[in-house]
Amino acid sequence: MKSRMNKIFFLSICMVLFLFSAGCGNSAEGKNGEVIVYNWGEYLDPEVISLFEAETGIQVIYDEFETNEIMFPKVEAGATQYDVICPSDYMIQKMMEHGLLAELNFDNIPNAKANIGAQYWDRSKEFDPENKYSVPYCWGTVGILYNKTMVSEPIDSWSVLWDEQYQDNILMQDSVRDAFMVGLKLNGYSMNSTDAGELEKAKNSLILQKPLVQAYVVDQVRDKMIGNEAAIGVIYSGEAIYTQRENPDLEYVIPKEGTNVWIDSWVIAKNAPNKENGEKFIDFMCRPDIALMNFEYITYSTPNDAARELIEDDDIRNSSIAFPDLNQYQNLETYRYLGEEADQMYNSLWKEVKSE
Repeated sequence: MKSRMNKIFFLSICMVLFLFSAGCGNSAEGKNGEVIVYNWGEYLDPEVISLFEAETGIQVIYDEFETNEIMFPKVEAGATQYDVICPSDYMIQKMMEHGLLAELNFDNIPNAKANIGAQYWDRSKEFDPENKYSVPYCWGTVGILYNKTMVSEPIDSWSVLWDEQYQDNILMQDSVRDAFMVGLKLNGYSMNSTDAGELEKAKNSLILQKPLVQAYVVDQVRDKMIGNEAAIGVIYSGEAIYTQRENPDLEYVIPKEGTNVWIDSWVIAKNAPNKENGEKFIDFMCRPDIALMNFEYITYSTPNDAARELIEDDDIRNSSIAFPDLNQYQNLETYRYLGEEADQMYNSLWKEVKSE
């Protein structure tokens, strides 16, 4: 997660053993070679790596990134040659357009077609039109998390983030696309808008909101909401599942104006030195028992229908947060890569918001 998904850099003791540094490329190989994986922080159960190595004899060299925007230039520069990467939807589109991805050989990834649900393949077509370059790994929505003891009325709209009675009790995502998604949806526009007038209106809304905002945060929204330090926060659904486990007073809602449905997917780099091993790794991640392990560890929704069937807790398996019926919502969109000119426009407007 996604920009949506900026994770605090963290390595367990187990994963430190597999850390790959750009400055040292002389790692010993397993008997069947190695696979070099570049993933978000805290976005994979460390035990999965041990299981993969034990079953395949392939050594995993594991590196982590905090945002799509940090990952992209490192991959583009090519100084470090990764095999498997886990970008978000719009970044996959950007990497495709820049010729950074290899077409997948699905003969080596049978678990993908067998276990990933059809609705996730359909949504992936928004950024990978022929589903040639990516395999869905995690997905979710962006919504509002609120504390039922601190909020008096039911929440169903982004407009609550502009309610003056919650001044200094509102947490916004410190992310240009996520912040503008809220501003654009509030005004009835597409979150992929490149219209200067629409973006200007969204900017003005965010500037108007700013005096009410306690903080622009990333992962801190999780801890602040658990600790009752704020009444309302913009959050990713996977984080909402975790917060509810820690604080039962928290409730998550998808606003009626619509929101972002995001997908993070596995891809293979164009210059991957171990492409076949990379595809074996992706196939392993798509195995139902492995996908279940990862879901239970990271709490982000799995697109693996076979894994979902293995969830023993009925409340989790049927959770409207983890597995919402998207057909009941309107104006749901997936981020698209809008081009360099649009990126510059968004970034410039975001600087204006933050500088006010």
